[in-house]
Amino acid sequence: MAELFQVEFKGSRRDFFYNSYHHALKVSEYVIVQAEQGEDMGLLTKKIETELPADSKIKPRSILRKAGPDDLARFHRLKDDEDRYQREVVPIIRKHGLAMKVVGVESLFDGGKITFYFTADHRVDFRALVRDLASRYRTRIELRQIGVRDEARRLDGYGICGRRQCCNSHLREFAPVSTSHAREQDLSLNPAKISGNCGRLLCCLRYEADLYTKAKKLFPPVGSTIQSDKGRGRISRIDVFRREAIFFNEEEALCRVCPHEIKNVIDAKGKWEPPAPAGEMPLDEDERKRLEQLDDENSNQ
Repeated sequence: MAELFQVEFKGSRRDFFYNSYHHALKVSEYVIVQAEQGEDMGLLTKKIETELPADSKIKPRSILRKAGPDDLARFHRLKDDEDRYQREVVPIIRKHGLAMKVVGVESLFDGGKITFYFTADHRVDFRALVRDLASRYRTRIELRQIGVRDEARRLDGYGICGRRQCCNSHLREFAPVSTSHAREQDLSLNPAKISGNCGRLLCCLRYEADLYTKAKKLFPPVGSTIQSDKGRGRISRIDVFRREAIFFNEEEALCRVCPHEIKNVIDAKGKWEPPAPAGEMPLDEDERKRLEQLDDENSNQ
C-alpha cells in the first residue's frame, strides 16, 4: 500500500495524497502533486500512519515527484506574480462597481488557472469581471467567495491563547459556535474575550462544552439548596474538573460534595434528575483519563 501524506498549500489548504510512485519522501519537503486540473505544489506536513476507511469521502490523488530547484524557483516567481495580481485586480473591481474585497490569489503551479478569493456581504455577480480578467491574463479564471473565518485561515495568525489559530493548525472544517457554548462554561460574554481574529466566536468554545454539560447534569442547578452530610447550603458553583458542587453550610464553612453525597434537594432552581448511585458514575475510562488530565492542567496554572 502506498504511503499517505498530508500536504499543505498556500492559504493553509490541506489535502491527502498517496505516494503512488514510491518516492523517498520526508516531512517538511516540497512536492508536486496531482491537482484537480493540472499540477500544484505543497509542503509535506504529516505522514498518515493509519489507512483511510473504505467508505471515506476523502479520495487522495498522487504525489507526482519531489520539488527540485527549478520547481522551487518557479514557486517563488508565482508568489510574486500572485501579489501583483492582487494589486492589479483592485482597480478592475472598482471599474465594475463591485462591493467585494480580494483577500488572496492563487495560481496553479502549471499556470493553468488563477483563483481569486474574496469576501463580500452579499452575493456578487462577477461574470463581467471574470471575462475582463481572462482576457488580461490569458488563462482560466476562478473567483471564489469565502467567509470571514476562511479569510482568517488564509491570513494565518495567533489567537489570544498565544497558540497558532486552530483553523491553521488542525481544524479541517468549521463547526457552528454559539454563545450558549460560552454560557455553559460560565465564560464572560465580553466579545473581546470570546471572539477570534475573524471577529466570530472562538472555535475552541466547542471543545469542552460537552464535558461541562455532562458534568453539570450530575448536580442540581446553581442556586439550588441542598442537604448533605457536610450540612445544608445553596450551591454557588460547580467544579467541573473535580465534579464537585461548592457551597457554604450553616456554619459558613466552604464545602465540596460529589453527586452521590447529596442527600436531598430542598429547593431546586430548575429540572434535575439524581445521578447514578455511588460507584456507578457514568464515566468511561477514556473520559476519566481526560478529566484527570484537565484537572492536572488546571492545578498547574
